[in-house]
Amino acid sequence: MSAPAPAIITSPEQLPILFQDALNAGDVDAVLALFSDGAAMRTVEGVRIAGIDQLRAEIGGTVAAHGKLTNLPRHTITGAQTALLVTDWTMEIDAPGGERVTGSGTTANIARLEADGGWRFALLNPLGTH
Repeated sequence: MSAPAPAIITSPEQLPILFQDALNAGDVDAVLALFSDGAAMRTVEGVRIAGIDQLRAEIGGTVAAHGKLTNLPRHTITGAQTALLVTDWTMEIDAPGGERVTGSGTTANIARLEADGGWRFALLNPLGTH
C-alpha cells in the first residue's frame, strides 16, 4: 500500500480505536496506514474489496458521508503473530437522501504482526459471522 506508515502499533488492541479516531477525523490516509499490504475487507453490504484503490474508495465514501464511528473492543485473541479482534461498532452516516442513519454490528477482524514490529489489519469484516 502507498499510505504513510503510522507509528509502530505495539498491541493489536490499539487498532480499533486508532481506526475509529482516524475515520472520525476524516483522515483517509491514516485509516489506510492501519492496513497490511494486501489487506482485504468485506463491506457492510457484503462485498469483498481488496487493494489500495478499493479500500480508499470505501473509506473515502464513509468520510464523505460524514461517518462517525464508535468502536467498543470486546476481546482480542493473539497467537502465531496473528490476532482476532472482536469489536462492537456503531456508525452514523448521512444517507443519500440527507437523513442521518445509524448501523451497528460486531466485527471479526484479523490483524498481523509485521516485520517492523507493528500490528496492522489484514482482514476487516464488520459483519462478523453474518
